[in-house]
Amino acid sequence: MNLFDVYPLIPVTLVKAEGCKLWDENGTEYLDLYGGHAVISIGHTHPHYVKRIKDQLDQIAFYSNSVQIPIQKEFADKLGKASGLEEYDLFLCNSGAEANENAIKMASFATGKPGFIAFSGAFHGRTSGAVALTDNPKIVAPCNAREDFHILPWGDLEAVEEELKSNTIAGIIIEGIQGVGGIQVPSSEFLQGISSLAKKYEAKLILDEVQSGYCRTGRFFAYQWVKGINPDLISMAKGMGNGFPIGGLLISPEFKASHGLLGTTFGGNHLACAAGLAVLEVLEAENLQAKALELGNELIAELKKIPGILEVRGKGLMIGFDLDRDAGPVRAELVKKYKMFCGSAAKKQTIRLLPPLSIEWNQLNSFLVALKEILTN
Repeated sequence: MNLFDVYPLIPVTLVKAEGCKLWDENGTEYLDLYGGHAVISIGHTHPHYVKRIKDQLDQIAFYSNSVQIPIQKEFADKLGKASGLEEYDLFLCNSGAEANENAIKMASFATGKPGFIAFSGAFHGRTSGAVALTDNPKIVAPCNAREDFHILPWGDLEAVEEELKSNTIAGIIIEGIQGVGGIQVPSSEFLQGISSLAKKYEAKLILDEVQSGYCRTGRFFAYQWVKGINPDLISMAKGMGNGFPIGGLLISPEFKASHGLLGTTFGGNHLACAAGLAVLEVLEAENLQAKALELGNELIAELKKIPGILEVRGKGLMIGFDLDRDAGPVRAELVKKYKMFCGSAAKKQTIRLLPPLSIEWNQLNSFLVALKEILTN
């Protein structure tokens, strides 16, 4: 049986990882500047993370949400304190797509309306409702097309208000920083405008922090860079489990829970919560939020000096930059010659950097040296 082909594969087989380093089956060492789609937040095989999961595995790995699971409450309390959102409720699931599906369901239930607004370049997942919220033709099947889901131009507040006037919009969903779209950072005016319009027209504001959350940008969530934003719903995943599948939805106090409204088989299982707790504990103990901001600011400043780079965007260690050429061959040379992994984006000339937050400056500097050699030779 063959595997269904879903990605253009890099011809490397990785067998070991530690911190920001990866090794293939031949013992060749690579530098991870992508974190496996921004998933690795605290570094590969962090000792505390490994111990937390092993200890939990010795006790109980899984039982359904039909019984009390105290580690879920422990995780929720820790997350509330870390994010500053202790008044929110937490729904635990398995992925960012699942978190976004439940976010739009909650908004629709609460308002009694079917419509949603998303933005060009957005990526909210690969499940049915999430796919309907993107304009990427590669992943939108005919069954995903929804007349009441509107994909509007990035930054266009007038278009947002015009759609809201129809009184059919349950919610507006926006990424704290667009990831797949090429690291597009919403301006304060745009995000504040969306928030004000959502309140004016009684639509729910959904912040997708799946890629931009968990301290990656130098704030716990990227939207927290902008004053006065109080999302109704916040989706998260990726860095939340450092590789263990876990997702979550933060739900503001105005929503009332009822049995059967939301549900999950695997979400919030004992092992997932152990992984999630380990991540929060390491983020705090190693002050990785401040580190992400400090290193990110320095990296952005140095990238702007390199000939061949047209524009640099991002915050913290969520960075995208546009080249004066196709980025594909550059990324390929970084892997083949310099043994460094970085990411692509929707635009062919864009490179994405989403390294583990535990990365050190000397590792980032080695990337800068390699990139400058490629672009200037």
